[in-house]
Amino acid sequence: MATPPPEQVNRAMTGFDALYGLELLGFSDTDVHAQVTVRDEVKQPMGLVHGGVYASMAEAMASLATAIAVHDAGETAMGLSNSTSFLRPITEGVVHAHATRIHRGRTTWVWDVRFSDEEDRTCAVTRMTIAVRPIPAGRRPTPTP
Repeated sequence: MATPPPEQVNRAMTGFDALYGLELLGFSDTDVHAQVTVRDEVKQPMGLVHGGVYASMAEAMASLATAIAVHDAGETAMGLSNSTSFLRPITEGVVHAHATRIHRGRTTWVWDVRFSDEEDRTCAVTRMTIAVRPIPAGRRPTPTP
């Protein structure tokens, strides 16, 4: 499967990732860049970007890049483990994210995701493990965010 341009993936985005506003900026099977614009709907009661936004961004970014890479081999990808540490709050602007693949195994891929604010300060980090599994017989899903 040819890697679609980020604009095409963003236009096709539905569900939860569209709800919180994930915007893919670029991706390959080794790294992914994305962002979310901060708005009231993605903040927790103290006015900080909700931790679930960071975890969701990491899972979507790593799952999508892995799924596109393994699709032609008849495999699919899904989150297996997501560990996010919060280092500095973001209250406004844009959450920037860069995911880097650190392991490509037969059944798992591991990604590190760095989240930063508009001043490029590290605000959170995620270690994301993605399971790679055969697509069930009779199903051939197309990877989408």
